This record gives sequence, C-alpha cells and structure tokens, in this order.
Amino acid sequence: MSDICPVLESIRLYAKQLRIPSFTKYNDIVRHADGGMGYEEFLLELMKKELETRRENQQKRRTRAAGFPFLKTLDEFDYSRLEHVKEAFVWELATCDYIQKNQNVIMIGNPGSGKTHLSIGLGLKAIKEGFNVKFYTAATLPNSLVEAKEFKTLGKLERQIHKADLLILDELSYLSFNRYQSELLFKVISDRSEKASVIVTTNLPFSKWTEMFENSTMIAALVDRLTFRSHVLNMNGESFRKSSTKVPASSRNRP
Repeated sequence: MSDICPVLESIRLYAKQLRIPSFTKYNDIVRHADGGMGYEEFLLELMKKELETRRENQQKRRTRAAGFPFLKTLDEFDYSRLEHVKEAFVWELATCDYIQKNQNVIMIGNPGSGKTHLSIGLGLKAIKEGFNVKFYTAATLPNSLVEAKEFKTLGKLERQIHKADLLILDELSYLSFNRYQSELLFKVISDRSEKASVIVTTNLPFSKWTEMFENSTMIAALVDRLTFRSHVLNMNGESFRKSSTKVPASSRNRP
C-alpha cells in the first residue's frame, strides 16, 4: 500500500502552480493552533505565512543583488567610538526617511572609523524596508562603467543602477580617475540628483577631491549635487582597526 497521500500531493501541486509554497506547510499551523480555530482563521494564518515567506525571500534576493562585500548590521556597530555623530542620528537615518526624500548621506573621516560598516548597515536597513540597493567601491564602479561602455552594455548597467533606490559608493579616497572615468561617474551621480539617494564614504574633505579628478569644474558640480539636501557626517576619530590591534606586553615598555 502506498504511503503517498493523494490530497497532500494535490496540495503540493496546486501550491507550486499558484506559487504559494508556504501552503504546503499547513501542518505547522495545525500543530500550533488551538481547538477553536475555524476555517477562516486557518486560511488567514496560511496567508500570513505566505506573505512572511515572500518578504523574507525578497529581502534575500535584494541583499544578494546589492553586492555587499560583507554583511554588517547597525546593531553590531560600536557607537561609543563616534566622536562627532550621535547614535540617535544614525538610527534616525535607519528609518530610511532620507531615501523617501531622495536625500544623500556623505560620511567623511579617517580610515578605520567605521564608514563602510555604517554604510552597509544602512543599506541592509533599506533592504528590510523594501528598497533596492546597489553597493560599489569607488574603484570598481568607474571601471565597471568603462568596461560596460567598451562591451556596449553601458545602457544596461546604467538602468540597473537607476533602479536602485539607494546607491552606496564606498572608499572615495586617494584614487585618481581619468577624464573618461570621471565623466561616466559624474553622469551616474547627476542622473540621481533629487531623484534617488546616494551614500558616499570618503577619507578626504571636499577641498581635496580635486586630487582625484582632472576636471575641477566637474568636481564643483559633483560636490554641489551630492551635498544638496544631504546629511554630511564627520566620521573623524580613533581608528577601529588600530584600537582592535593588541600590542604585546613585552613591547609596550621598549624604549
């Protein structure tokens, strides 16, 4: 005698065709239900389970598509090291109100001050709220744009970036961009001006950005677009990496 239940197999088949996979897990709801649950309540719980499953899957897909180099949450951040930024303000940004208003966030500070961690943490919060996010380092985005131009896929890449509600550009620092790279990067940021949000992390104050780009006029326009209706965070302070490096006791007292 076969152990296969025809009704269960039919449920699995219909669930697959209707794309409601959580309905096949109805036994989980039955086990946790009290004896007074009616048909309507049971159906409602199934629908809630399906919605929860879809949200979790969408969040996973958005996280993969974002291209984060690693995952760091805001809960993992050591706010006691922030000398010029209040923790409450970071959590205010975590509400994603700045994305709703198409505003930018610029983090300026010395290396190791937690800029990348915060940018990824804010990116993950945005994904949880249903926004699309793309993460690039300042080194990879211009190169990706140049390569896309050469292989005639620039339009496709620009559309992918355009669809992101939040673009994170990390480690805009002591790199140098040629005129062609500068123009492509400038276009990406200009196209987002007042339409979608950008987070930029950098080691350099705006006055030194001319060291990275050949065209000083373009830099002035770039800074103007980025800082318009934006939040500029002073992230200067003790390096997280240096403070976490333990010095052997035997070497502390050496002359």
